[in-house]
Amino acid sequence: MAHSHHHHHDHSHDHHHSGNIFVRIAQAFHLPGFTHDHSHHDLAADRAFLDNRLAVRTVWIALIALGLTTALQIVIYIASGSVALLADTVHNLGDALNSIPLLFAFYIARRAANKRYTYGYGRLEDIAGVFIVISIGFSAAYIIYESVQRLLKPLPLENLEWIALASLVGFVGNELVALMQIRVGRRIGSDAMIADGQHALIDGLTSLAVLIAVIGSLIGLPILDPIVGVVIGIAIIGITWNAIKAVWYRMMDAVNPHLVEHVEAHARAVAGVEDVLTLRLRWVGHRMYGVMKVAVPADTTLEASAEIVRAVQHEARRVIPQLEELTVQVNAARE
Repeated sequence: MAHSHHHHHDHSHDHHHSGNIFVRIAQAFHLPGFTHDHSHHDLAADRAFLDNRLAVRTVWIALIALGLTTALQIVIYIASGSVALLADTVHNLGDALNSIPLLFAFYIARRAANKRYTYGYGRLEDIAGVFIVISIGFSAAYIIYESVQRLLKPLPLENLEWIALASLVGFVGNELVALMQIRVGRRIGSDAMIADGQHALIDGLTSLAVLIAVIGSLIGLPILDPIVGVVIGIAIIGITWNAIKAVWYRMMDAVNPHLVEHVEAHARAVAGVEDVLTLRLRWVGHRMYGVMKVAVPADTTLEASAEIVRAVQHEARRVIPQLEELTVQVNAARE
């Protein structure tokens, strides 16, 4: 028996905002994931549509913010010649470009499912994650190459105060984008957006590392500039590896085992359910689909079975707010 009920939505959004300065700035600008606006009437609206709209708005803001940050850093790099700043600028440019396939995926995901794409177009979000991984890997290789070249042929830095400013701008811009993307990604269940946000989080720290190059020039150690560039490149390789794992899990329909155990525990707690025989969950973009078989007593009536199905689906959605559909099959135990 399979019953699809889309009227229950777990509205337990995270309203506990830490008091750090970046969260306060994000709240001041009403960035996605940092507002308390509940005027969209969740019970009457389609959650998938709301999540998609939130995702699109988030990616657009990230694209604009990183684009402006990168443009400012390019101007300062041309004036200063800092390879550490170049490394950070290239990385920020890559981050901004990463938003494009993600934005494309979220727009296409709005299309309705059809007879060929019976699960819709949500999987395109995971494919966008592949492009993000490739972009991150390319930026790491380019940064390390440029830094090694500068190690072999060191050059003095100019306009140190502007390099310091670019470093701080890159730090603040990336941290705001990162907090926003990670928060929204977790809310809607988008691994691709979370990966992009974690990437930006590390980028903020690498932007701050450019200050080390400025200090090096001030104390007569210009070699610190390309060394910082190499360190940034190595850090990005680590980010690339984590992103590869996240994309691999999504492409292989992997889910967190603890999530499966949590759903099973809630289902077993439903009155009339003797055991959960099987449970299969899969992500399609940032929506989850599942199939569950539960064992019930042999004398369970058809009406009682239907009620058990509804209760199990209700409990599953409490655990997974991003659950689009759960098909529940009721197996009556033999006498």
